Amino acid sequence: MPLHCTECGFSNVEGANYCQRCGAFLADADGTVGAATASFRVGETGEFGELPDVTPGDGATLVIRAGGGRAGESFNLVGDRVTVGRRPDSEVFLDDVTVSRDHAVIVRRGVEFYLDDCGSLNGTYVNRRRIESHRLEDGDELQIGKYKLAFLHH
Repeated sequence: MPLHCTECGFSNVEGANYCQRCGAFLADADGTVGAATASFRVGETGEFGELPDVTPGDGATLVIRAGGGRAGESFNLVGDRVTVGRRPDSEVFLDDVTVSRDHAVIVRRGVEFYLDDCGSLNGTYVNRRRIESHRLEDGDELQIGKYKLAFLHH
């Protein structure tokens, strides 16, 4: 049974987590998310290639979905503060000129995680919206420079 996007109305394939048209997060009628969604990337030749399934670790995890040839790489978010940027000592090191040295920080506040932009030149986006600070939810799509990442939280 297809899933209809609540944002744009597009009819998506069964089991999709994100709308194929607008990228909005999808949930089944009972509020649960489908078991698995295949992710694809377009290769240099223009052909689709499937990304490996990623199972998050315990707690919260960031998974690179696209960008820099690092799709599938994951970062477990441990501690109260996780730095994201082009600085080599960042906990989430994203080496590209589209990423500021000190681009963003993920802060744990109780059991919740917040993504705060650190005044980056190109901005920080969650679910295609530019943010200054945003409370992250399971399945959120982050864009930092040319990298697209998924926030997964159990």
